[in-house]
Amino acid sequence: MTAAARYAGTRVQRVEDTRLLTGRGVFVDDVVRPGMLHAHFVRSPMARGRIRSIDASAALALDGVHAVYTAEDLNPGVREHWYSLIGRNVPDTPRPPLAEGEVRFVGDPVALVVAVDRYVAEDAAELVVVDYEPLTPVVSYVSATESEELVHEAYPRNVAGTLGGRPAEDLAGTFAGAAYDVQETIHQQAYSAVPMETRGLIAEYSAPTREMTIWASTQSPHEVRLFCSRLLGLPEHHVRVVMRDTGGGFGQKAVPQREDMCVMLAALRLPVALKWIEDRQENLSSAGQGRHEHGAARMAFDDDGRILAAAIEHVQDAGAYPVPWPVQTAMVVGLLFPGPYRVPEATFTCTSVFSNTNARAAYRGPWQFETLSREMLLDIAARRMGMDPIELRRKNLLRRDEMPVANPNGMPYDDVTPLETFEHALDLLDYEAFRAEQERARAEGRYLGVGTSTYIEPTTTGMGFLGTEGATIRIEPSGKVNVYVAGGSSGNSLETTVVQLTADALGVDMADVSTIQGDTAITPFGGGTGGSRSGSMIAGAVAETASVLRERLLAIAAHRLEAAVEDLELVGGQAVVRGTPGSGISVAEIADLAYFDTGKLPPGVPPGLEASGRHKGQAPMIWANATHVCTCEVDVETGMVTLLRYIVSEDCGPMINPNVVEGQIAGGTVQGIGGALFEQGVYDEDGNPLTTTFVDYLLPTSTEVPTIEYGHVETPGPGPGGYKGVGEGGAIGAPPAVVNAVADALAPFGVTLTRLPVTPASVVALVQAARDGGPA
Repeated sequence: MTAAARYAGTRVQRVEDTRLLTGRGVFVDDVVRPGMLHAHFVRSPMARGRIRSIDASAALALDGVHAVYTAEDLNPGVREHWYSLIGRNVPDTPRPPLAEGEVRFVGDPVALVVAVDRYVAEDAAELVVVDYEPLTPVVSYVSATESEELVHEAYPRNVAGTLGGRPAEDLAGTFAGAAYDVQETIHQQAYSAVPMETRGLIAEYSAPTREMTIWASTQSPHEVRLFCSRLLGLPEHHVRVVMRDTGGGFGQKAVPQREDMCVMLAALRLPVALKWIEDRQENLSSAGQGRHEHGAARMAFDDDGRILAAAIEHVQDAGAYPVPWPVQTAMVVGLLFPGPYRVPEATFTCTSVFSNTNARAAYRGPWQFETLSREMLLDIAARRMGMDPIELRRKNLLRRDEMPVANPNGMPYDDVTPLETFEHALDLLDYEAFRAEQERARAEGRYLGVGTSTYIEPTTTGMGFLGTEGATIRIEPSGKVNVYVAGGSSGNSLETTVVQLTADALGVDMADVSTIQGDTAITPFGGGTGGSRSGSMIAGAVAETASVLRERLLAIAAHRLEAAVEDLELVGGQAVVRGTPGSGISVAEIADLAYFDTGKLPPGVPPGLEASGRHKGQAPMIWANATHVCTCEVDVETGMVTLLRYIVSEDCGPMINPNVVEGQIAGGTVQGIGGALFEQGVYDEDGNPLTTTFVDYLLPTSTEVPTIEYGHVETPGPGPGGYKGVGEGGAIGAPPAVVNAVADALAPFGVTLTRLPVTPASVVALVQAARDGGPA
């Protein structure tokens, strides 16, 4: 029998908070190993150049320097370097550990200095003399396909890859015959994950045993283990990865990057551990950037505003060394462009283009451009048709009772509530009241706006590396419970989630459950965090495993109490006869029998209380959805945008812990607000990054972000507990909601917003152009 849930669905305090909020967390930089050496990279000062020679003699002469490694030293040591996340058969892009022959962006690692401490390593790096022959860089991905210069010789026109849907001519007649054919090119700037903790790695190799131990700031310790095993040609069981606390990942730490490869390779040559910790400037210039793309978005409508067809020609900046293969994610932009709307026909092309800039890396909702471009285009279309953007969406949004349905690109939606969450968010706002307030404000010379964004999000894939998750549960002789899962928690409260779910599954108190995560030597294989998978996948793994122990607990209790198993339930740390208080036996007593008095166990029940299980995710994925609503005021003289209210109505199924769900929504939403209004990675015409400190790279703070209001629509998904993913939605939905709010505020001027970020300068320029009668 399964006890009724006591903890799942409740706002229990996060079990990791005490450790983290009192400064007792353990991050990579807190780890110290005997005799440990420190690494620092010599990085390219130019966007593109040929390496003529490297002279490390002065650096090697500096007291405390152990070694200086170049590509000649480290790169030949690479055996394989493909990612489990995407598989060995993907036509991945180049990824040498250190620059070979040519540097391809400012910050490209050219040499690795190893010294007794970080300070000596940095000083030594300044003494390494690299003779470069400057070459013409390809700075703009937009014009890269027409450039005579190539970032990588093996890729003509600088195209990393192109994927597409139906031939565009298939839809030509639909667009030609539509009452409205709305087209616009939307541009999104580059911005970064900016985790609180930068990247870091410690690698310690034991030559006698051929064993490598790695402490990593990662979202996926088992991915790091597999990657290291392949990279170095070590047996998988000779690699141990330990991940403790991680100060944010957001996709940037999903897979090892080139610097991680260098540290692993260098560790083979050293008698002690090697530590590398990235500084903030390196993080902003070399750790990978997200977004930076544009798309020619197009929709056809009938004369009543119903969508007839949708198409997008999407192009994204892959940078010099994208991680992982960018073409796959780009294709998701095209596949999901129809979104949560009734769209009869659609097509797309998605192209990834190399440039001599920071690599493209996964960033929270890496396919987010499909929502940004579609939702901005819908607002533009509504204004051109003389229709309220809300009414346009109401005519076209899918409803719960229409499920299941496949979008025209073949994506099989189910268990989602696009129209329902949309209406819920508008009710929370009181949309009609806002419009009345907006009219009054405009009469006073103030410009208020409201914007919405509705999206459907793929979560919890049941395929490939991310398709399964394991758990081991051990009830100790004391009756206390330890749960072992792969982990990868980087702010998403996997510790709390596991403890809640396990306590419910075994009918014990949360205080009696602990979880061990992030150590590949003792935890079962798992995919880590990514793809909004963790909640549902861990729930499945815990349920599979706990069911075995629950049956064993009840069998032992029934034998001891001389009762039928079906008459018992597990509750409050006891197996009790249903309806008979005080008639039970505690889990601790059962554990004592299972370990120490095995002669009293019922026939067929093995001694001990430990089990392992594995959950296979839902194929191809579980869908979640949400609507974001933002209101703002725009000062048209200064261009200042002030956010007034921010509402998110989310359907991620039943919530394991509403506090955690809302924390995930809030974090992603703030990142999305940053992308809409503040954050931007900028390069000059020579490919020099201009935003490598927080003086130039602007982040939203608590003074710019309004209180986020939450609404929840709970439609169970097909997976365990009905849980869906929620990790990436905030970052997907926020940018178009904010931009649409600003566009709505500026609607009286007839301006059209097509470029992010919406800065004060861009607002003033648009308004001034409109006042002058020029193009807006």
